[in-house]
Amino acid sequence: MSSSTKKADLKDRNFQPEPWSKPRRGVAGLRWWIAGLVFLATLINYIDRLTVSVLAPLIKADLGLSNLEYASLGTWFLLAYTISQGLSGRLYDRLGTKIGFTLSVLVWSVAAILHAAARGVVSLSLLRFLLGLGEAGNWPGAAKTIAEWFPVKERAFGMAIFNSGAALGAVVAPPLIVWLQFRFGWPATFIVTGLLGFGWLALWLTLYRPPSRHPWLRPAELQLICESQGSVENSSPIPLAQLLRCRQVWAILTARLLVDPVWWLYITWLPLFLHSIHGFDLKKIGLFAWVPYLAADAGSLLGGWMSGWLIGRGWTVDQARRLTIIIAAGLMPAGIGAAATTSPMIALGLIAVVLFGFQFWVNNVQTLPSDIFPVPAVATVAGLGGVGAGIGSMFFVLATGWIVDHFSYQPVLIIAGTLPPIGTILLLLMIGKIDNLTLKESAGGQAI
Repeated sequence: MSSSTKKADLKDRNFQPEPWSKPRRGVAGLRWWIAGLVFLATLINYIDRLTVSVLAPLIKADLGLSNLEYASLGTWFLLAYTISQGLSGRLYDRLGTKIGFTLSVLVWSVAAILHAAARGVVSLSLLRFLLGLGEAGNWPGAAKTIAEWFPVKERAFGMAIFNSGAALGAVVAPPLIVWLQFRFGWPATFIVTGLLGFGWLALWLTLYRPPSRHPWLRPAELQLICESQGSVENSSPIPLAQLLRCRQVWAILTARLLVDPVWWLYITWLPLFLHSIHGFDLKKIGLFAWVPYLAADAGSLLGGWMSGWLIGRGWTVDQARRLTIIIAAGLMPAGIGAAATTSPMIALGLIAVVLFGFQFWVNNVQTLPSDIFPVPAVATVAGLGGVGAGIGSMFFVLATGWIVDHFSYQPVLIIAGTLPPIGTILLLLMIGKIDNLTLKESAGGQAI
């Protein structure tokens, strides 16, 4: 088979309907159910990763860890997470969404369960590394799924649905994990939360198919999806070297390197911050630590809805994304106030504003790869953005441990308040117009 024939076949297989495989009736709005599946995976992802964070006061005491040693656990996780973001993006673009998600969830679920056997900082660090390898794949995989299943004007809201799983997972995790700890102890808590991923896998393997081959997809919805893929010119993965020559890739990577550490700061340190500065015990952490993440969930959904609403009223994708990203960046410096107040409720309220703004921001930034690049490159570019996020977050989380041991949380929160405006300014200056980027092919099949 010639190269051109093979590519034509791939394009037909990926984006053309197969009427013989579809019944006359299907599931109405199937793309929203697919987004719901990815949302559920993201929620479980966050429950699994937050188990250590929620139980940090107990685990630190049991294992005799300093703040710097506790920070090293997050650093090992983020190191693996950073490596895996880049690798997972290419994996999803080559093997497809179904296989990619299956491998990611298997790895992180097994790692989560094995946390029950941790007996010291070394074993716990190794398991955090393994967890990071698996969990990182969720984001490029979700971005690719949304790009495959949603038209452009709905993509930000589709991203918001799956992203809200991160915030809702952070809402659910504290009370659930604290309840499990008091009932069964912390080793059993890791086993229970880790088993959630296997339940999700049963649903995924049973229900998921690509749009072109899904027997439940109605022809009208398939046509809507196919029309949204009109800018796709190459059905095989685009060479990484070509993508790295695009300034848009570096704009996304730089912005996430500077802004994502804000999210990871609170994901990793909020329970200990409340315990150390405001005297919260484990029960109070379970009762109140979820509040900022409920605000984050609202920010994710509102950010996705707002940009889609603007596009539906005649705004260009460039105008809609820029406005929502700028609004969100203006909210995140509220965390500076949390460094000064002595009231735990005011601190939680200000942190809630920060996390609302972050999810509002990141939901639109994570949509940029599908706004700009063809579908076969979306997971790779999303993964590269995740690499930037991981590098920045890894150093910031580790530095936080040292700063808190030697000074206090105050300088950390002040720095975290200044990073989002800087990252956003660089993003908007570097990225240029947010629009479809044409990546042509040479005679040898390489993107140029």
